Amino acid sequence: MLKVTQQADTAELSGKGVTPTLGIVRVGERDDDIAYERGATKRCESVGVAVKQFVLPADATQKELLDLIGVINNDTSVHGVLLFRPLPKHMDEDAICNALSPEKDIDGITDGSMAGVFTDRRKGFAPCTAQACIAILDHFGVDLKGKKVTVIGRSLVIGKPVAMMLMKKNATVTICHTKTADMPAICRDAEILIVAAGRAKVVDKSYFSPGQIVIDVGINVDEAGNLCGDVDFAQAEPIVEAITPVPGGVGTVTTSILVSHVIEAARRRTEA
Repeated sequence: MLKVTQQADTAELSGKGVTPTLGIVRVGERDDDIAYERGATKRCESVGVAVKQFVLPADATQKELLDLIGVINNDTSVHGVLLFRPLPKHMDEDAICNALSPEKDIDGITDGSMAGVFTDRRKGFAPCTAQACIAILDHFGVDLKGKKVTVIGRSLVIGKPVAMMLMKKNATVTICHTKTADMPAICRDAEILIVAAGRAKVVDKSYFSPGQIVIDVGINVDEAGNLCGDVDFAQAEPIVEAITPVPGGVGTVTTSILVSHVIEAARRRTEA
């Protein structure tokens, strides 16, 4: 359904002479970046969104990357930008992220975009993965009003922005982190659990209670070399009402949200 909507939106913009365009900025040749780039490009092209790739070598200087971002900021044909991170260690990631124009920041990496999330103003965009969590709940008709939601993780990529977005929908939100006392008990009390702990299968059956909805944001590689989430799926599934798989869960939706943000960025520019 979302794909059909995106195709209709791009067709509408095309009728106005606008082709929504994603700029992908990559430094180096990391396998995971290239794999995500391939998937994002395929999704974009399937709905009529153009893609421009900007690739620098891993030993590029910070000035070279900043100069490139400056060029992209001034390129009116590029509506949204995906900057792959982490950047090489010799670069100041915060400075580089904030060099990007918030209007083109379709993955919530600038301070301006994050301010928009926290103040509920239309400036930039929320991080795609955080919004994907909300989109999954919306898709399955989960009414968040008054619901007790626990988020494991307090990063600016997932934990904090998704907490703000949940509160916007009138959920009652608890954020757990590495210093939280008796985290399993807090999690068992939640009706919805969003897990972004950053460690493979760290959340086991002690965290769950019957009837819960669990969204697993993590993506890791286990001892056998298989992709897995932060939740021990085999332990959680018999207990909870519903749980997203890894792979094939949040990550798939995140790519769709990315494309939606590019289309929305193009629409905003057209309206402006």
